[in-house]
Amino acid sequence: MSTPLGILDLVPISTGSDAAEAIRNSTDLAQHAERLGYARYWFAEHHLNPGVAGTSPAVVLALVAGATSSIRLGSGAVQMGHRTALSVVEDFGLLDAVYPGRFDLGLGRSGGAPRESRQVAEGAAAQVVDGRTPNGLLIPPRFDFRPLLGSPRFALQKQLLAQPGAHPQDYDALVADVQALIAGTYVSAEGAEAHVIPGEGAQLQLWILGSSGGESAEVAGERGLRFGANYHVAPSSVLEAVDAYRASFKPSPDLERPYVTVSADVVVAPEEATARELAAGYGAWVRSIRTAEGAIQFPTPAQAAEHVWTDADRALVQDRLDTQFVGTPTQVADELERLRDATEADELLITTITHDHADRVRSFELLAQEWSGR
Repeated sequence: MSTPLGILDLVPISTGSDAAEAIRNSTDLAQHAERLGYARYWFAEHHLNPGVAGTSPAVVLALVAGATSSIRLGSGAVQMGHRTALSVVEDFGLLDAVYPGRFDLGLGRSGGAPRESRQVAEGAAAQVVDGRTPNGLLIPPRFDFRPLLGSPRFALQKQLLAQPGAHPQDYDALVADVQALIAGTYVSAEGAEAHVIPGEGAQLQLWILGSSGGESAEVAGERGLRFGANYHVAPSSVLEAVDAYRASFKPSPDLERPYVTVSADVVVAPEEATARELAAGYGAWVRSIRTAEGAIQFPTPAQAAEHVWTDADRALVQDRLDTQFVGTPTQVADELERLRDATEADELLITTITHDHADRVRSFELLAQEWSGR
């Protein structure tokens, strides 16, 4: 594949299934991904969602590492708002001790107080006209996440994840601590050294993931780290995110130039009509997230057809529906090329959810076959 493709897996639970089966399915999909030539297989971190079993990337990675042999595995991302640098380096140090050199440590900000962007995006984001980039990629209107972040469920999640009275560490300082602990150079303000065994010297590839042109993008750039931008979560701000990252970038010992992966949600089938049927549950699934109910178990096409949509419901999910790539292998690969070219991505990160596991595996197989010829 000329542009590497990776996979982002939430470990989705379908209706009529359970978390154990979802984990078995993800392990099986990782094995298929390795055979098909995908470059990476990442697990996301989400909490209090009835339809998502991916609550702890490190634990799922340990399970999948033993069932695969060569594909890179990673977190997309460990959410650092309720973690310490030490706990994360210890978790991934243990993984690297057993399976050295196979892990990507993707860090997400989440939970902290973001700083305002210091960069003025003058790149691709400035070229959007009438919601389209010059090559036709859709950049929808910005979605307002504030009602979701202010919901009682979101507050409960923060309450249950954090120790009472705890305050998230400054994100840049937190990333710096992760780097120092891995490098073996950590020294406290009082002059005490910390050496993490296992963890120090771990062969981890460090990434920062972000959905906007704010703090995450700038920290990644300023520290010379790889950056992952989320078209599938926040399509309206993906160009701002990659522009801010590149504007902030400073070469590091590990990375001489900016390096970006961009995510996309896709469903592929031999015929477009079949792909659209398989993707039918996506709208109701996204709605459950954006109404702060928590991600529901992914519905069958028949169950999705029973959902009664209001105008308010459709407004909640329209940007995600419009930017999901659904269709034949050729149609989806064309859209992915458009996304790659508009963002100048070095890699693409694919996420796919269907009710039946076999359909999800087949979607990735068809995409890999088509992409390998481009």
